[in-house]
Amino acid sequence: MDGCEGVEGLLRRLAPQVLGAVVRRYGHFATAEDATQEALLAAAVQWPRQGVPAAPLGWLITVASRRLTDLLRAERARRRREDEVARLVLPGPAPAADVPVAGSDDTLILLFMCCHPSLTVASQIALTLRAVGGLSTAEIARAFLVPESAMTRRITRAKQRVKDSGVPFGLPAGGEWEGRLGAVLHVLYLIFNEGYAGTSGPGVGRAELSAEAIRLTRVVRGLLPGDGEVAGLLALMVLTEARRAARTGPGGVLVPMGEQDRGVWDAAAIAEGVALLTEVLPRGAPGPYQVQAAIAAVHAEAPGEGETDWAQIVALYELLLRMSDNPVARLGHVVAVGMASGPRAGLALLGGVEGDGRIAGDHRVLAVRAHLLEMAGEREAARECYLAAAGRATGLPQQRYLNARAGRLSGFGRFDVRGSPPGPGRGARVRGGSAGPEVLLDGVDQGHQLGGDAVG
Repeated sequence: MDGCEGVEGLLRRLAPQVLGAVVRRYGHFATAEDATQEALLAAAVQWPRQGVPAAPLGWLITVASRRLTDLLRAERARRRREDEVARLVLPGPAPAADVPVAGSDDTLILLFMCCHPSLTVASQIALTLRAVGGLSTAEIARAFLVPESAMTRRITRAKQRVKDSGVPFGLPAGGEWEGRLGAVLHVLYLIFNEGYAGTSGPGVGRAELSAEAIRLTRVVRGLLPGDGEVAGLLALMVLTEARRAARTGPGGVLVPMGEQDRGVWDAAAIAEGVALLTEVLPRGAPGPYQVQAAIAAVHAEAPGEGETDWAQIVALYELLLRMSDNPVARLGHVVAVGMASGPRAGLALLGGVEGDGRIAGDHRVLAVRAHLLEMAGEREAARECYLAAAGRATGLPQQRYLNARAGRLSGFGRFDVRGSPPGPGRGARVRGGSAGPEVLLDGVDQGHQLGGDAVG
């Protein structure tokens, strides 16, 4: 790593600590963020030439605090009203910004603030990526395929809502801790899932979002090393991400797990995920993220599709469903039962999921029915379900994959999203065998969505 890359990495790591410290000392979330960004910019320009100071965090906080003072003074000058001056000036003494309050961590507090319950999930995600992740508004907008102006408005509204809520800069009280931490983990989970299996657009996910979710979850893990669900979420992410390089073929076509080259899977990531589970599962009473990670680990440790312990996966799904009656988890359970006990057993359970209004219109329900029908030898019925599922899918890779399955059952080896022979780089030859269930569900470890806010 060269000097400039070292400075960039250091600034990214320190950015949420600087912002948290300045907000804790002065308040004014939005203005503090502007001041922090200017301090980071100054460091990015000066440090590669002059060297990193002995206390880089203190340097950044000092520069950001001075810039914040300038910004507040300019604001007071513009408004020129005594009541506005009184509101902007922090009353009473406060601890120094670069001296953390005992028993707290500014980065963790900032995460809790960004995931405040007064915000919508979409706003929580955007604000977390902006304030804690350090991504620019343009980067966030590009990742979620929305105009930068729309993302700017979303983030601005989120900051104003946090300001209006009057929430103090500090960790939540004991009675609120579990629910608020759950919101933080859920936001990180959704960011990862959008990066691994994007709900729309031409590509299969966006790797930069998944990487950022893993990085932030590592931060939380470092701050809360004894929390089993934090470890479970990190294990789920790294075990799932380990498969990324093998899950697409030429032209971005989806590759079922049974057809993936497992030699391409990231062995180090799998080892890390398994080690995390080995550490936390013996503590007893696992939470939903730990159970989902355990399902991912069963897949990751199987030498091949034929060696997958589907009976164990069925048992883990049943444990997960006792924790949360989530329709996508129920759909995953249907697939597991179909693989363990045969397609008729899976089809018998599928009707109950199809009647669930929370998921009734989702393409994955039809895709799973098609998969089970194909396994049962009902080719024409399976073909019709694949086509119907493709019509409901919002992502182009999913549409292409499902149409290709239908095309194979029609006797055509190639079939693209519009039903015509694909041109160069479009479509792919589908090999024999049934469609992989992990492609049909296509999300974090086969699409388990505890919160129901993300699809894919």
